[in-house]
Amino acid sequence: MCQVSIDSWQAACTEALGRLEYTSNIDELRSADFIVEAIVESEDEKKKLFIELDKITKSSAILASNTSSISITRLASATSRPCQVIGMHFMNPPPIMKLVEIVRGADTSDETFHATKALAERFHKKIICSQDYSGFIVNRILMPMINEAFFTLYTGVATKEDIDTAMKLGTNHPIGPLELADFIGLDVCLSIMKVLHAGLGDSKYAPCPLLVRYVDAGRVGRKCGVGVYDYRKGSEPMKASPRL
Repeated sequence: MCQVSIDSWQAACTEALGRLEYTSNIDELRSADFIVEAIVESEDEKKKLFIELDKITKSSAILASNTSSISITRLASATSRPCQVIGMHFMNPPPIMKLVEIVRGADTSDETFHATKALAERFHKKIICSQDYSGFIVNRILMPMINEAFFTLYTGVATKEDIDTAMKLGTNHPIGPLELADFIGLDVCLSIMKVLHAGLGDSKYAPCPLLVRYVDAGRVGRKCGVGVYDYRKGSEPMKASPRL
């Protein structure tokens, strides 16, 4: 029965991939009705893309951002259609996670909101709505927890393994905060903390120096093979000092 389930899942994935079209040519988006941007978590880079999309897409197209923390209002201000710009934040990984966080900018219209909500419902997602404040809902709460886990490691309170075990078994989290940070990408975590710190102006959102140091060292998590933990096959266990 387990094998049937796996086979069915693989078949569904193959079928879904067969319905997708891939392109590296932005001009092919000219006829799109709804575009979801999901590039690097950088306001400058997102604004550049939105400016380009605003130029080439039809005037009725909705431009959504999958940003996890950046102001939708500021992204919208880079376009000539702020009423058609919205945040549509999918949790990672989207095929498994049921949640979509919808964020309205200062000028996002009701029509844009309802179209975005309807699209998320077609994807069978659970929808939550956030005001346009740094970090929105999920990362306003999650990233300070991850940042505090780094401070706990940085100050030598406990090992990375014990920190993650504490949160998994002590608070029933499915994955520890440091493991989760590696999965998300330490560079992404740092970018979000910087947005929170700048946008909310509270020192409690200052990124942990250890998180900064890991990113500076290029140890950004699973995607590169090494972060807080080492995922490279045959590698020696990491013996990182709390202060790196």
